[in-house]
Amino acid sequence: MRTGAVVLAAGKSSRMGANKLLLEVAGRTVLDRLLDALTQAVNEVVVVTGNNSEPIRVIAEAHGVSVTHNPDHEKGMTTSFQTGIKAMGNVDAAFLVLGDQLGLRPELLRMMVAAIEDVPGALIVSPTHGGKRGHPVLFGANLFGEILALRGMLKEVVDAHVNAHVHVEGGEWSTLDFDTPGDFERAKRLFMCA
Repeated sequence: MRTGAVVLAAGKSSRMGANKLLLEVAGRTVLDRLLDALTQAVNEVVVVTGNNSEPIRVIAEAHGVSVTHNPDHEKGMTTSFQTGIKAMGNVDAAFLVLGDQLGLRPELLRMMVAAIEDVPGALIVSPTHGGKRGHPVLFGANLFGEILALRGMLKEVVDAHVNAHVHVEGGEWSTLDFDTPGDFERAKRLFMCA
């Protein structure tokens, strides 16, 4: 199975006061660490930019992954995922990846790909932890047409295919993101202890 990943890197990080993806943990940016994990487990990665795109582009290109700009990024996550899918080559499934997933592991990505391959009729795979659904979310290519036609939230596609939605245990990092400096400090401490 050929897989892709769309990294949502278009947000303003307004509550953080600085671009979350450019924050450093042990001398490396959050985006560097995320792209390390993705390039170990996924065939094609597309980083979708919006606000302050130049430093994101530099890091992405250093990892040898594609970058595309979403001119409609102010309209939200759906438009960025659509932009990434359009920019991607031929894949059988694509991950929607939040840019601030500090502790993403290649093993989780591989487990999710195995689930969409092994479970008959599976179209969507989500990680869960402690009863909470997390990220990234893996969408089969059969859903790309629906996703590209969306004018609302991606949740509409997820809700429409509840019987084709598989869940795997994703660990704490799958449900942990950071929107404020306090969140980031907690995430950083957890990462350094892992």
